[in-house]
Amino acid sequence: MKRIISGIAAVIAAFSCTPKQESVHPEWTYDAVVYEMNIRQYTPEGTFAAAQAELPRLKELGVDIIWLMPVYPIGVKERKGTLGSYYAISDYCAVNPEFGNMTDFENFLKAAHKDGFKVILDWVANHTSPDAKWIYECPADWYERDSLGNTVVEYDWTDIAALNYDNKDVWKAQDKAMRFWLDKGVDGFRCDMACEVPVEFWRETISGLRADYPGIYMLAEGEDPGLHKDAFDASYAWVLHHLLNDIAQGKKGAKELAEYVAADAEKNPAEAFRLMFTSNHDENSWAGTEFERMGDAAKAMAVLTFTLPNGQPLIYTGQEMGWNRRFEFFEKDPVPAWENNGYTDFYKWLVKLRHDNPALAAGEKGGAFEIISTENDMFVFSRTLPGNKVTVSVHLAAPWDYNIDVE
Repeated sequence: MKRIISGIAAVIAAFSCTPKQESVHPEWTYDAVVYEMNIRQYTPEGTFAAAQAELPRLKELGVDIIWLMPVYPIGVKERKGTLGSYYAISDYCAVNPEFGNMTDFENFLKAAHKDGFKVILDWVANHTSPDAKWIYECPADWYERDSLGNTVVEYDWTDIAALNYDNKDVWKAQDKAMRFWLDKGVDGFRCDMACEVPVEFWRETISGLRADYPGIYMLAEGEDPGLHKDAFDASYAWVLHHLLNDIAQGKKGAKELAEYVAADAEKNPAEAFRLMFTSNHDENSWAGTEFERMGDAAKAMAVLTFTLPNGQPLIYTGQEMGWNRRFEFFEKDPVPAWENNGYTDFYKWLVKLRHDNPALAAGEKGGAFEIISTENDMFVFSRTLPGNKVTVSVHLAAPWDYNIDVE
């Protein structure tokens, strides 16, 4: 029996009937699956060269975009742990010797491109390490400072120094540093804590970068719809992620999921890509693996991240082998050996499903979305384009069954 949740039908209908527009993103991004590579933990060696040797495995998995967590040198002052946080950067235009040298990075990039991957770098515009090059080489007002002239930290990030975006010289320096990597051939950036930096900076900088480097892809760690206006292709679906955790823990269900989809469609432009995930580096290390948070529901929740409207799915290092452990963040803690198990085949199936069905595309090219049923803990919906219809059924309670039909 069909049933649309009362009060959201109008929004869903409007969303389903959104007229298709000309492409506003690079063509290769619409059905792309992002793989977040933690270089330090990805191999026992933890180097660019070792990661390069694993590219054939990722090609077999089928992912499209390799997002490299920060590859830059890490500051020593106030360093956390033995190796430090990737996000406490001392030099935006160099590589972390832990991973190799610049030639090793360039070789990795060249090999990845040869295998058909796009490569994006993690960009940390909000702050540097407290002993970064800019601390010593640039005027004091490049950084936020307290009444005593000390650089400012945020949250419990005692290993960072916040940059001062009231100073337009910081904008110019960020732009120049990003161009350094684009000149090497990287395909875009995942921008850390994008909401902590003025959106005007992103709009001005990204517009200039797109003019000179057409086809780049920009992903914001943030959920402000304003980030999509003249700036980012994709933003984080954090609200969805926490909702999926709650559903997996029996706290919420189909009604709340239907309400989320309607609210997200109303809030964001139709062309906005929404990065959807069951894990990433933050969630894995600090909140726990998907199995800790979602238990037996982990696969069912992953199915939703690959099929819900506007979604651009993410796979984090180790998920494709069912890695059931939190990675240490400031120490070496690698995956011991890769194995092709049930999770490998599961994610290969999801990636292929995504590629084979244009109705599942992100943004304005995706198929019309319709909720078919929310009864008896079932969330059933369809994505439809002329010539392609995908119907997804997910049981939002034990035994967490799911089914996908393609027409």
